[in-house]
Amino acid sequence: MNDSIFLKIKSLPPLDDSVVQIQQICSNENSSMNDLTKVIEKDPMLTANILHSANSPLYGFSKEITTISRAISLFGMATIRGFALSSSIKKSFSINLDPYMITTHDFLNISVMQNALMYNWYSKIKPKDLEILSPASFMMEIGKIVLSKEIIENSLDADFKEKLKEAKHPTDLIILENSFLKITNEEVTAKIFEQWNLENELVGAILHSNDPDSAPKYLRDYARALKVVKTAINIFNQIDDISIQNTLPLLDEYELNHDTFLMAVAKVKDNL
Repeated sequence: MNDSIFLKIKSLPPLDDSVVQIQQICSNENSSMNDLTKVIEKDPMLTANILHSANSPLYGFSKEITTISRAISLFGMATIRGFALSSSIKKSFSINLDPYMITTHDFLNISVMQNALMYNWYSKIKPKDLEILSPASFMMEIGKIVLSKEIIENSLDADFKEKLKEAKHPTDLIILENSFLKITNEEVTAKIFEQWNLENELVGAILHSNDPDSAPKYLRDYARALKVVKTAINIFNQIDDISIQNTLPLLDEYELNHDTFLMAVAKVKDNL
């Protein structure tokens, strides 16, 4: 990693105190939903942001969620943790994704869609894995914020955008980031997670999500799930025919059921 990118990561704001407390609660197996509710409700802005996220139509709940306790009971502590992390990023980060030719709204919407797809999919097959996959799916694009700043500061944005116009698949973006910056979004995101003292499983799942088979065995299923979701939803395509067709070979390779995944896709797509 070049010094400039490393310094940008080091200069990122720390997580809010409320989010740090949420992290501690969610990593403590003796903590309760009530513990989490109390911490969140002490922060009115965080409460409002979490309820806003929970009421996104992408999750498919028919009735409005009006309390934090209800949100936790429906989504589980891990997904609420993801909402809190996302809220912290929106509050603390200066986001300019112009080199990636997306707006801040696009960026945040992609993150929510990725999380909604992961939630609707894994809540049906391996709910326990959402402890890692829910926050990871919410946060796996944040390295682009740092890379975008690096591209702009080095006056590479015009060239980067010209090359990006030729890209059509997430793999093309990995190659493009490496060619310009010698590092990928996923590597930067993993470093940000390390700085925030997030658990090793979260760091490793993101780090290996471009090449899940290179991951240690205990991380492989997490990395595979993330790769499927970001193939379905990315800056080029968001659960359209092209991106869904791109996921099917991955589902076959990883021996994941098509029907369960496509049902989750349909649920998110129907509520766009």
